[in-house]
Amino acid sequence: MTSTDARTAADVPSTGGALTTDELKADLTLDQLRQLVGLVEYDEEGDVFPVTGWDAIVFVVGNATQAAHYYQAAWGMELVAYSGPENGNRDHKSFVLRSGSIRFVLNGAVDPDSPLADHHRRHGDGVVDIALEVPDVDRCIAQARRAGARVVREPEDVTDEHGTVRIASIATYGETVHTLVDRSRYSGPYLPGYVAKRSTYEKREGQPRRIFQALDHVVGNVELGHMDEWVDFYNRVMGFVNMAEFIGDDIATDYSALMSKVVANGNHRVKFPLNEPAVAKKRSQIDEYLEFYRGPGAQHLAVATGDIIASVDALRANGVEFLSTPDSYYEDPELRARIGEVRVPIEELQKRGILVDRDEDGYLLQIFTRPLGDRPTVFFELIERHGSLGFGKGNFKALFEAIEREQELRGNL
Repeated sequence: MTSTDARTAADVPSTGGALTTDELKADLTLDQLRQLVGLVEYDEEGDVFPVTGWDAIVFVVGNATQAAHYYQAAWGMELVAYSGPENGNRDHKSFVLRSGSIRFVLNGAVDPDSPLADHHRRHGDGVVDIALEVPDVDRCIAQARRAGARVVREPEDVTDEHGTVRIASIATYGETVHTLVDRSRYSGPYLPGYVAKRSTYEKREGQPRRIFQALDHVVGNVELGHMDEWVDFYNRVMGFVNMAEFIGDDIATDYSALMSKVVANGNHRVKFPLNEPAVAKKRSQIDEYLEFYRGPGAQHLAVATGDIIASVDALRANGVEFLSTPDSYYEDPELRARIGEVRVPIEELQKRGILVDRDEDGYLLQIFTRPLGDRPTVFFELIERHGSLGFGKGNFKALFEAIEREQELRGNL
């Protein structure tokens, strides 16, 4: 047994917590992953829809060639695979990038008649597929079908010289799908049809090995009155559990409001906050998203880092812009009393605009980017957890006020 094999078999009973192949490739340990994304123990024997972990976040973008360069240069990701006209894909270019244990796939139409071009015309840059790795595609699809989900790709084997991938897809909110992937019999760089590819881009001296290590959660925005419908979908179809609920004053400002519930698979490796707008004096960030994305979709991705200070400094040096936080946030005596001691002096957090929150399990540090594309839709969150299993409830008001300042500048509040 190799040292890697020994580390995989971390003896943690009934967690479903053994490291995935992607997590092992990222040199993560189970303890590191627990801190990064807040894993919990659970009894996998009763799981009707077992999920191993994230497989890939698949984007449709207007220019995949340039987007791939952006995510390498700004976010420190590494190019690992490619599909395009040069290897027989006449419809689109597809770049596969990695950071730690997570994989982004960036698809851009080559053929003007490609369905991807139609999708981008309507939605702009955005997430079209939140792909999940599962141990048994057929079992999951059978459960999804029994529970009333719409199967958009029947289970099939896809094979090349590197082996076979079992794959299928189910529909979720808007035009977003979950592709279910079993790659246990596959050794290729991503999927059949892709070739291994390395970038000619070279990181500047002093750049960290990687800026983020894992994916913590993906937030979905849905229309007014539909949040509970999708919470029920994840409960009924995928056996996900309810983690948290935010309503009323928890998640409102003087001008706008929304409601949010969080669902997760049994060990909390995969987490989906689901938001809908609430009636208020002005339009919420969810209303703005729904208008500019032209319907429901994935609003933001929270990426986990073990050192948010270093990550934010690297991203800022690479030109990534973050929402601003007023000095009054850090000077609030109630905040200081509530959060207590954290690993970073408040002055260092203030200098960078990083938010901090504490709950009964620990604390977390977080910061949010401005929208990454031309439309005010998709953005990223960086999160560093220290025991907390929450989502920064104490920061909601400050965050939403920051978003409202941006909305007002755009004329969309």
